[in-house]
Amino acid sequence: MTRLRRKGIQFATHVGALTPMGLLLFDWYQNDLTANPIQAVTLRTGKTALVLLTITLAITPLNTLFGFKQLISMRKWLGLYTACYVAVHFFIFIGLDYGFDFGLLKDALLEKRFALVGLAAGLLLLPLAITSTRGWQRRLGKNWKRLHRFIYLGAFLATVHYTWLVKSDIRVPLIYMAIVVLLLILRIPQVRTLASRFQQIVSKRMAHFRVRRDGQRRTSVLESSD
Repeated sequence: MTRLRRKGIQFATHVGALTPMGLLLFDWYQNDLTANPIQAVTLRTGKTALVLLTITLAITPLNTLFGFKQLISMRKWLGLYTACYVAVHFFIFIGLDYGFDFGLLKDALLEKRFALVGLAAGLLLLPLAITSTRGWQRRLGKNWKRLHRFIYLGAFLATVHYTWLVKSDIRVPLIYMAIVVLLLILRIPQVRTLASRFQQIVSKRMAHFRVRRDGQRRTSVLESSD
């Protein structure tokens, strides 16, 4: 059952991560990308990257709080999918929006603060994707964990990028920012210790509930047999 559940989680992860790209390609094929297709594609790939990044950050706290160990193995895949959407997001911005004109790009980065912060977030996330393999983990040793802690700074900068890009109604970007800050707080050792204790209490109560439920079932079976 555990293996089947793990396979189900893997399948759901891959399908969930690839679905936004599939829908995007379908809308492109149907010529249904609004009056400004480049802007639409840029926004959709960027938002998908932010969603996947937030889910990636949430896996460790979910395991700490609720014991969802099956999700840990999916953290790497979600991080790689995030990097893929970030790469597509940058390619569209640099290639389709600015035609690889680095003079225009330089002016855009200097004039548009959201573009500069977005570039910084992407540059922080890029080495994390490259070094996500076990080989790099062995090479870097203890420095691997130190390097991958930059994911939180990258995620925070990504929410700032989104907030400055939207400009008007910033409620949704602020929600993402609040979630990222909360996930960062849950990484503080003292808070993580409290979360682990909470998880242990919940596990004990759930185990007690299951024992009690099984006992009631056995009792009802014996009574019905009499």
